[in-house]
Amino acid sequence: MNTQEISTNLFQLLNGKDLASKQHEAMMLLTLSQDLWPHVAMISVGEVIAIRSTELKLSLWPNTITTSNIIRTGKATLVIIFNGIAHYIKLSLRKLPELADAKHKRERFSAKVVSYREDIAKYAEITSGIQIQLKDPASVLKRWNETIEDLLR
Repeated sequence: MNTQEISTNLFQLLNGKDLASKQHEAMMLLTLSQDLWPHVAMISVGEVIAIRSTELKLSLWPNTITTSNIIRTGKATLVIIFNGIAHYIKLSLRKLPELADAKHKRERFSAKVVSYREDIAKYAEITSGIQIQLKDPASVLKRWNETIEDLLR
């Protein structure tokens, strides 16, 4: 299945709510470097929110290779392994204005879903995706919630 809308299941994961229960989920954000090699970065549920099934917003650290690649190309692919399904989301991104009063200095992007595809193997089950363990859950969850609040402005 190839569409321009993410699934309801994935929308629930990325809705920006109840981040504490989703804190172990991590995903890969792929961009294209200047020398045309794929560049992979890991992001969390505290850095992306689904505004609607066709639009996401991302909040990324400034001055990183990933952020520079997105500013240069306006493109990225988000890969999420969740509930036994590999989700591939091609995104067309545009930089949002900086928030002068943001609690955390970030580059913010609006991302239109160009294509969405689910991948399930008939001969095997995906038993887990990338799972993380936060070293200081309270402070990280606080920052994630503040970041999501900034993305919603």
